[in-house]
Amino acid sequence: MASLQSIKRRIGSVKNTQKVTKAMKMVSASKLRRAQEAAEAARPYATRMNTMFQGLGLDPEQATHPLLLARPVKTAAVLLVTPDRGLCGGLNANLCKMAYKQVRDSAAEGYEVSIVAVGRKGRDFFRRRGIEIDHTWTGLLGNVEYVSAAEVGRYAVEKFAAGGFDRVYLVYSQFKSVISQQATCQQLLPIPVEAKAGSEQTFTYEPDEEEVLGALLPKYIEVQLFQAMMESAASEHGARMTAMDAASRNAGEVISKLTLLYNKTRQEAVTKELLDIIGGVEALKNG
Repeated sequence: MASLQSIKRRIGSVKNTQKVTKAMKMVSASKLRRAQEAAEAARPYATRMNTMFQGLGLDPEQATHPLLLARPVKTAAVLLVTPDRGLCGGLNANLCKMAYKQVRDSAAEGYEVSIVAVGRKGRDFFRRRGIEIDHTWTGLLGNVEYVSAAEVGRYAVEKFAAGGFDRVYLVYSQFKSVISQQATCQQLLPIPVEAKAGSEQTFTYEPDEEEVLGALLPKYIEVQLFQAMMESAASEHGARMTAMDAASRNAGEVISKLTLLYNKTRQEAVTKELLDIIGGVEALKNG
């Protein structure tokens, strides 16, 4: 049986860990509110822009803009958005698992697949598995700004337009609630366009269709990435807050069990000492 000193050290260690988990929960809770408000505020803009884009009545078979053209796929990229830090439950594992599945599926179809990573966790996951990392950004989810999302979007667009990628998938975490974050995978490039059968609506582009789409489509990609990064930031704080709350409760249970063990061990030690004293007294009397 463990000694009293050893049990006491374990209790102290778990209490120190519990202090850390409680502090991390409080920090994540304060950051979550801001991140959640920002993500929810950005959703209407991203949704409205997507609705406007789909409402242009573009025919995917007659599209001429490079970002709309579907070409034979030889190379594919998975743009993975993950946090830079862990201790957020199964969030990183679920994202990496979904991205890895997409990599395997693409490789099974004969594509050369590489990773464009936003965040250290996704980069490290695929680096350990020997999968090519095309480009990496870190530190973007700590303070999500449109400028950062635009930089990632421009990189993806330029690489796609230059033929470096024939298809780009976006994997990120969609924030549902504090206890629910959904890993999501969608095709980013070429931009998927829904053909509207029977639609006779026509549009007049000024100055012309090529110039309008040339300005609109890259902006559409940037907005989608900005929204994905906002959702991922909120998901990170929600998942970490939930994980740290569970860790604090588990630490409390461990402390209770160790305290009970400590008291039991101490009582056994006291009882043993009393028995030794009584035995000694009896021996002296009989002697």
